[in-house]
Amino acid sequence: MHFRKPYPTRARRMTGWLLSALLLAIHFSPQATLLRTLPDSLSIAAGQQLSLSAAFPLKIALQGDSLPAGSSTDQTLANASSAPSTATISLFGLLPLKEVTVDVQDDLRLHPGGQAVGVALHTHGVLVVGTSDLTGTVSPARVAGLKPGDLITQVGDDIVESTDMLTQMVAAAGETALPLTVLRGESTLSLTLTPRKDTQTGSYRIGAWVRDSTAGVGTLSFYGEVSPGEGMRYGALGHAITDADTQQLLTVGHGEIMTADVVDVRKGQSGYPGELKGSFLRQQHVLGGIRINNRFGIYGALSELPAHPLYPDGLPIGRRDAVHTGKATILSTVDAGGMKEYDVEIVEVNRQSQPAQRSMVVKVVDEELLSKTGGIVQGMSGSPIIQDGRLIGAVTHVFVNDPTMGYGLYIEWMLEECGKT
Repeated sequence: MHFRKPYPTRARRMTGWLLSALLLAIHFSPQATLLRTLPDSLSIAAGQQLSLSAAFPLKIALQGDSLPAGSSTDQTLANASSAPSTATISLFGLLPLKEVTVDVQDDLRLHPGGQAVGVALHTHGVLVVGTSDLTGTVSPARVAGLKPGDLITQVGDDIVESTDMLTQMVAAAGETALPLTVLRGESTLSLTLTPRKDTQTGSYRIGAWVRDSTAGVGTLSFYGEVSPGEGMRYGALGHAITDADTQQLLTVGHGEIMTADVVDVRKGQSGYPGELKGSFLRQQHVLGGIRINNRFGIYGALSELPAHPLYPDGLPIGRRDAVHTGKATILSTVDAGGMKEYDVEIVEVNRQSQPAQRSMVVKVVDEELLSKTGGIVQGMSGSPIIQDGRLIGAVTHVFVNDPTMGYGLYIEWMLEECGKT
């Protein structure tokens, strides 16, 4: 005889659903999230406060020379002074579940930025921004395989330093084939391009639009002696300088940052980012050179220290693991009135163990700044972020659909790049 297996009863199905829901609730609970996301080590600056929170039934116990011993089911504040310490998270204070090392870093004091600066960058080589046919023939550049975003660095054995230099090389070559060295992303290509005569102009051309420089206005993020004995360094912008047409990151041939005056503001609104308009090329008061341009901003050495009207003695930096949601300020120059400090809220903090963008989300709440700019606008990139009396990072991008909000970058990631200059 064969017996049919009985179908699960309704009670069993309900029990299964409830157990599944309970497991999901536990997995996404604040307690489980804390244990899952809290790193094995945290880094803070000497004298900086670290906030750790744990909900019942978890408890946190802090032990070590630099942290007062204690436990809490809610929150424990650690005031670091010198040596590493340990935070132990346990169940009911009895069963240890996780240990976290709290490493106390040497304090570093820097000048926050906030000054508007003009940025003039000349590329290493010339950037191809587009190709076009000549009168009577197709584009020689396109035939050779050149694409928008390519960087022509050499013609034969000669280094290409400017668009004028490339034009002279093409004119001298006539219809002689030119061997090109081209950077495309991280690859180096060898291409051959034969110029052709444009029947309308009578000149030899390659059928490509090229560019060798760019200029704009941004904000200085910090400056000071990042490493002892290595002179004054600076960081600015918090994001890369890219070509407007190709979005290609521009390589640095040479460049300068200069003092700038903000002469006009286009307010930001949803869908249309605003912009600071500045003047700096006429006076060309150079503050320093540009050595690095990457996704975390521009960096270099200063030949002159800007005066700081708000923090002439600088500020200590704040390490990323102690950055928290809540009140903060930014320093920006948005009009002829000069640098001012404006209120913002840090509404989201992303815990990052290695350099990455979008470290935090900031929201402008200062009524004066909102009335002037509508929030964060182009040109404010690099504005230093201050929390609890410490320099913690810089504004990098604005939310296109909400100009009152934008991303910020941890100061530690910027300092790592600055140390490479």
